[in-house]
Amino acid sequence: MKKILVASTALVAVAFAGQANASEKIKLSVGGYMEQWAGFSDEDGAGLEGEGRPNAFQSDTEIHFKGSTTLDNGIEVGATVELEGETSGDQIDEQYLYVNGGFGQVKLGKDDSAADDMGITAPAVGPVGVNDGDMSNWADAYLIDTVRSSGDQNRLTYYTPSFGGFRAGVSYADDSNRNGADGYDNQSGSGDNIVSAGVEYLGDFDGWSLGLSATGEESGEGAWYGAGVNVGFGNFTVGGSYGHTEDDYGLNLEDDGSNGQDLDAFDVGVSYAMDAAAVSATYGYEDFGTGEIQAVDLGLAYTLGAGVAWKSSVFWFDQENDGEADNDGYGVVTGIRLDF
Repeated sequence: MKKILVASTALVAVAFAGQANASEKIKLSVGGYMEQWAGFSDEDGAGLEGEGRPNAFQSDTEIHFKGSTTLDNGIEVGATVELEGETSGDQIDEQYLYVNGGFGQVKLGKDDSAADDMGITAPAVGPVGVNDGDMSNWADAYLIDTVRSSGDQNRLTYYTPSFGGFRAGVSYADDSNRNGADGYDNQSGSGDNIVSAGVEYLGDFDGWSLGLSATGEESGEGAWYGAGVNVGFGNFTVGGSYGHTEDDYGLNLEDDGSNGQDLDAFDVGVSYAMDAAAVSATYGYEDFGTGEIQAVDLGLAYTLGAGVAWKSSVFWFDQENDGEADNDGYGVVTGIRLDF
């Protein structure tokens, strides 16, 4: 792995060598998004019957600062800083620099992995979703996830150029325990290497499109892997994904360092776009070792104007827990997303 890091560093250094200092200084632009949601849920298990959830309102806001410059040889160098609008932990969501050129793209900083970026899942347009979405914000439900990445880490990522629609990526982070408010730029982590990789194919043909992905991640705590596919034809998109997490990946660890159970998840869905509106229906399932859950989300998205979208979800879930109270319920969520 150290040889790979040295080679990557040398590649970037050669790209910069001999350049005149004629490019413009980077100026950051401001962007981001704001989501404000209102909704309710009703649950029948775990002592929640008739009570629902008290959180009738949810929000998510990020302010993004981005900028780049192009060197005399055509290589682009840029930076991204994403500021959380509300958080009790790390105020910075992601921050990294990137270098784009004929060799592909190199990213260095706190960012998602290549596996996370390249993973394809079933189409869904609503604010809740069934796969790594917000259902657990509205109900006491296990979060289905077919792309179970390590999240934002200080890491190095490389993406190849696209060759006939094919692209590959690989990420390396040096510590699986530095993913929190106090964990960056210190020496208190475990030192476990995290290697994430992905391969994707994106193609547009006469009247239809195809997206394929194969992703995975390995660390000192085990591994996960998965695949996804989306097919578009006319105004329809259909697709799905599958993810498998090994029993030693580090979730719910026992005293012996493993959780003793494999995790298997999948989702399938269809969406239909018509002018400013889009609708979707998505189903998800996961066997999480101590139980299983299935969920359905019906989503609606309507573009009201440039950067303004009204979105709604109607969702239902049924969770069975081994040796514990089962839970099932439904909910309705609606609200506005602003992109700026």
